[in-house]
Amino acid sequence: MSTVSLTYRGDLRVECTHNASGTTLLTDAPVDNHGRGEGFSPTDLCATALGACALTIIGIHCKEHGIDLDGATVDVTKAMSASPRRIGRLEVIIHMPPRGYSESQRAVIEACARSCPVCLSLHPGVEQRITFDWMA
Repeated sequence: MSTVSLTYRGDLRVECTHNASGTTLLTDAPVDNHGRGEGFSPTDLCATALGACALTIIGIHCKEHGIDLDGATVDVTKAMSASPRRIGRLEVIIHMPPRGYSESQRAVIEACARSCPVCLSLHPGVEQRITFDWMA
């Protein structure tokens, strides 16, 4: 069985279904590329995947080591490039909750984010800026 099934719904919209759960979402072309921009664009989903993957891998590490991660958030900013139109840069800021993480915990957590599967899967031409906000 495929992981995701997609159906073109017209007017530059695509319905995406996660086959194992039945969860669906719609993508919409962005306004600057002939769409209405009323939902995630495919490249927005790529940016979302990077932030979610980094936070998930950090979460796995924290769960395995009894580190409290509740309340962590991520902001991702996507910058497009032209000729060819593609994602040029993804800026990821990971806001860690104020927990008094040790320097060694911080180093491992940062390494987790930079080695998440999505981060490692993106083309090397996509600049990835991953920074941490350690809310002391």
